[in-house]
Amino acid sequence: MKSKSDVSSVQRQRRPSSQQILALAEKQLRDASVRITDARVKVLAALLGADRALSHQDLQDTFVDMDRVTLYRALDCLTDAGLAHKIASDDRVFRYSAGAESSTSARQNGHGAQHQHGHFKCTRCSRVFCLDSIGDAALLQSALQESLGKGFQGHDIEFTIKGWCADCAH
Repeated sequence: MKSKSDVSSVQRQRRPSSQQILALAEKQLRDASVRITDARVKVLAALLGADRALSHQDLQDTFVDMDRVTLYRALDCLTDAGLAHKIASDDRVFRYSAGAESSTSARQNGHGAQHQHGHFKCTRCSRVFCLDSIGDAALLQSALQESLGKGFQGHDIEFTIKGWCADCAH
């Protein structure tokens, strides 16, 4: 059985370097046909490298020389391009995470649903983490139809589990 330090050392080895993350950010911007700017590359790279969703303030603390409006514009651009998604929270703070899943059914109906996965929010430190592959969007859409009737169409799914993160639980 591996000790906690062995596991974290293995995890560190698997993490891409900051140069690789910057290159990936630039590639994703190019692939999305988004004009490449220094701010967009830096912000997307920060989101790609983060292990949790980041607030505007988290990013502002990281990029102290970046104007707050420039940061908001970069986040809006990344969200609009589908390279990041915006997570609304009950503490009235939006958080951002890299990547955006698209619902095929929503796109077919002319709606660009941007994230079809769940989140975990720590009630002690307020950090938000994306949950990979939790729940099947088609199953949830089916539950909507069964509960409310055939005329209802869901376009975005927001699912949040609240509790304590690993750091706060100890």
